[in-house]
Amino acid sequence: MELHADPRRILPVTDPDGRELILSCGAALFTLRTAIHALGFHPATTLMPSRADPDLLAVVRPFAERTPEPKITRLARAIPRRRTNRRPFLPTAIPRSTLAVLRHATELEHAWLPSLSAEQCGRLRDLTARARVAQLADPAFVAELRRWTELSAGTRDGVPSYATDGCPADESWLLEECGPPGAAGLPDPPLVVAIGSLTDERLDRLQAGQALQRVLLTATGAGLTASFISPPVMVRSARAELRRLLGCGVWPQVLLRLGYGTPLPWTPRRPLEDVLLETLVSA
Repeated sequence: MELHADPRRILPVTDPDGRELILSCGAALFTLRTAIHALGFHPATTLMPSRADPDLLAVVRPFAERTPEPKITRLARAIPRRRTNRRPFLPTAIPRSTLAVLRHATELEHAWLPSLSAEQCGRLRDLTARARVAQLADPAFVAELRRWTELSAGTRDGVPSYATDGCPADESWLLEECGPPGAAGLPDPPLVVAIGSLTDERLDRLQAGQALQRVLLTATGAGLTASFISPPVMVRSARAELRRLLGCGVWPQVLLRLGYGTPLPWTPRRPLEDVLLETLVSA
């Protein structure tokens, strides 16, 4: 099986260099690998196999039937249950042991998972608000955002309004009570983490996307829910400032808020036949 990026689906204003597209393809690739493994086969994977075709991101060859590892089986079971949740989380602490498991999941995919302190979250909240203002000052961005969120009947690309119903558009509110575990008598806040890479090449982004999906499925299996904090990684100047804020030398690819939330409905996905180029059956 080959995984190809579809340049026609890039959001040219929001994602001018296709970074978000590659991240999403990496997440899809990890889901594919996990599903193959859970069926009892080893998903031998080659990343970026052709210099002549940069949109060919990976080739996956299932072979060597084997007993699925229990950890992989748990990840596969989490695939249909994972949701993005932008609503307020419950005031329940995430165990430090769970954070360690999430960090290990990230490192298995050659990425890193720094977490933010309360002080860093305060600075990030200001950075997020400024990045959002910069986005909304661009009429082309506003028009593209409207197309992506105001879905017409039969459209499965984008985010429907019910997924963000009642949530402020300024994502800085997600950071109001984030940071380390709360002090005595205070609620335990959600946790903010970044998924980062040592360099910022196309391969790094593909690996970070796989790390993202492994983290999201691991979190789902642990009863956690996650939401994305997007403006600081989408606005170029804000992303550079975020990298300095993290202070660990990694390129931030994704920002996540993690915590315990309430169940949410599915958002639309395109049918399988819309994403397959062709099917070959060997005798």
